[in-house]
Amino acid sequence: MQIFSQKDVNKKALKGARIVILGYGSQGRAHALNLKESGYDVVVGVRKDGASWAKAKKDGLQVAEPAAAVKGAKLVAMLVPDLAQKELYGQVIANIPKGATLLFAHGFNVHFKQIKPRKDLDVVLIAPKGPGDLVRRQYQQGRGVPALIAVHQDATKGARDNALAYADGIGSTRGGVLTTTFAEETETDLFGEQVVLCGGTTHLVMKGFETLVEAGYQPEVAYYEVLHELKLIVDLLHEGGLAKMHQFISDTAKYGDLTRGPRIVNKTTKKEMKKVLKEIQDGKFARQWMKEAKGGMKKYKKLMNQDLKHPIEKVGVKLRARMPWLNG
Repeated sequence: MQIFSQKDVNKKALKGARIVILGYGSQGRAHALNLKESGYDVVVGVRKDGASWAKAKKDGLQVAEPAAAVKGAKLVAMLVPDLAQKELYGQVIANIPKGATLLFAHGFNVHFKQIKPRKDLDVVLIAPKGPGDLVRRQYQQGRGVPALIAVHQDATKGARDNALAYADGIGSTRGGVLTTTFAEETETDLFGEQVVLCGGTTHLVMKGFETLVEAGYQPEVAYYEVLHELKLIVDLLHEGGLAKMHQFISDTAKYGDLTRGPRIVNKTTKKEMKKVLKEIQDGKFARQWMKEAKGGMKKYKKLMNQDLKHPIEKVGVKLRARMPWLNG
């Protein structure tokens, strides 16, 4: 394992070079603005008739259609959603110069062979470990969201230097850039989302809410207990791990944690986690997701609708309306 910081950056790697950001969503906007403010020549590649075109221009960035934007680029960052990347790659690849660097923020399409990059290109990964809004805010505060770095193809023998210079440009070398592989980043990222960060957390919260309400407790009180207060615990864990969380919760809470927690998340849970990981590793999840997308997203939309109609959301909307500062 190796962690890079600002002192490891080759400042000449991308000096004077054109960097093209394909996509202007959460990560795309953050990367483009951070790179521009770091002194780089940045062009945003988006559709002329899309909302992102006007947004990027309003932010003071150069804008061009994707196929035109990549002409003359030394580095092209593929920051559109996973499902849109394969088609976009096909539209722009003929115009990407020989020896340029193709950069991804998530390894999904390369790892699962949806995109097979041209052999003359450097292919790298810079994956910030946080959403785009945080990447932008921390950069503006003189901080930086840590990132992962990987090299899939090193056609020019300068792939790592270019990737690290890019990471420095978005502020990630301030927080540390950790070496990985496309496979490790992709598989661990999907696992984290499905089992803990998104799938695991939201379903734990909903089941806790249902249990309290079904036992006769007020939905509003249940909401505060299982959802609202979650931020307190997550912040403590984020800032100082298990040690800081235990430092700032009561002895009663600690005893309940240590004796009841293992009854909820137990060997059966871990066994299912291993199954989920296996489905990620062998490509089953990726195949299902791509099939779902090609089929019109019917199951996806149905499940999303169920989530958003859950009683905890109805209660939450009402309670959050009394705390407008949450949106600040």
